[in-house]
Amino acid sequence: MRALRRRLRTHFAPAPTPAPATAGAGAAGPPPDGSAPPPVVGRRARTRTVVLMTGPAVVVSMAYVDPGNFASNMTAGARYGMMLLWVIVLANVIAMFVQYLASKAGIVSGRSLAELCRDHTPRPVRWPLWAQAELVAMATDLAEFVGGAVALHLLFGIPLLPAAVIIGVVSLVLLALAPDGKRRFEVTIGAFLVVILVAFVYQSLSSGSWDGAASGLTPRFAGADSLLLATGMVGATVMPHAIYLHSALGARHAGTGPAQQRALLRANRTGIVIALGAAGFVNATMLTIAATAFSGANSDQTLESIHSGLGSIVGPGAALAFALALLASGLASSSVGTCAGQVIMQGFLRRQVPLLVRRLVTMTPPLVVLALGIDPTWALVLSQVVLSFGIPFALVPLVIFTSRRSVMGPLVNRPLTTAIGTVAVLLISALNVFLIGMVATEGL
Repeated sequence: MRALRRRLRTHFAPAPTPAPATAGAGAAGPPPDGSAPPPVVGRRARTRTVVLMTGPAVVVSMAYVDPGNFASNMTAGARYGMMLLWVIVLANVIAMFVQYLASKAGIVSGRSLAELCRDHTPRPVRWPLWAQAELVAMATDLAEFVGGAVALHLLFGIPLLPAAVIIGVVSLVLLALAPDGKRRFEVTIGAFLVVILVAFVYQSLSSGSWDGAASGLTPRFAGADSLLLATGMVGATVMPHAIYLHSALGARHAGTGPAQQRALLRANRTGIVIALGAAGFVNATMLTIAATAFSGANSDQTLESIHSGLGSIVGPGAALAFALALLASGLASSSVGTCAGQVIMQGFLRRQVPLLVRRLVTMTPPLVVLALGIDPTWALVLSQVVLSFGIPFALVPLVIFTSRRSVMGPLVNRPLTTAIGTVAVLLISALNVFLIGMVATEGL
């Protein structure tokens, strides 16, 4: 226990803030933890660099396969079959672009997005940005705890309230066993992603879910309800806490000059395609499985009904795989959310709350939700709506800072990149405004 407490105190300990990059220089020097990226020379070195940069991408990819995605994607498949598969593909492409910009900001400037906001925004702007970012992180934890608790209930019959406590304790242990959030933590999260991937591949093979999937790649809708559901799917895909976290993880691998930074960015693009490609495949498989097993269902699908339906329609093995994937998702994404919360506070305020304290605080809302007997799937949907509020507040600063030469030096965004980023900001912001408006007028 003493060793565990020491690790909890030192986990994500604040590192010395690097000196701001000189205008036009772009580089921020070696990473503050003293670990310099390897020189990128030769094929073997390039492969090592790709592996190095894939780690952070794997960590943030858990935000794209969290329990909230389980509910929304499988509801879409159950209601509309393959029709909205193209929405998942589009959302995944946008997510890859946004995460690339986030990691680029860290690699080139040597600072996280939260630190850039602190250094380049006035106090009246900085404090509200920090407050909403913390709120978003807590809303994220709500989804992870509830999803993980439902998984334990499905697997072992544990009541939801104690199951949520177990999820919180186990996720805290996962963080403590991975000091400083570095390689061991990346490998641990990667193992959870593999579990989720294997579980859904098994379910897909058991149900033959990809038959006819090509028909879902043509953009179309079937009335206002399908448009609303598609809006929620896109709006909940780009997670604000993943943007903050990826920029911080990128800053740990900051290059020492434009040449090395360009090599790191190339490797980073490959890593993002690998990790988020796997997450996108999982999301698409969720929809295709539901389309095959529950196509035409008019009622809302809960996690419990999906689990029981898979057991009766596809087989008990598919139901077990679904529950295991949901458990892995809840545990891993909860740990990632806690890391993001640490990064947000450290970047905006130069302060840090001990992990144990943060874990106890973020556990409170989901425990209250479950203690009040609120439907877990409804709570997941509500958390996605809250997350929608935070997306523009992360995307707008990200596009602005990566377009500033004073921050990025010679690796500032090209005009086309800035234009694409602006379109993505406007599209996602408009979709989220639409989603929030529909929820306000029609209810959840």
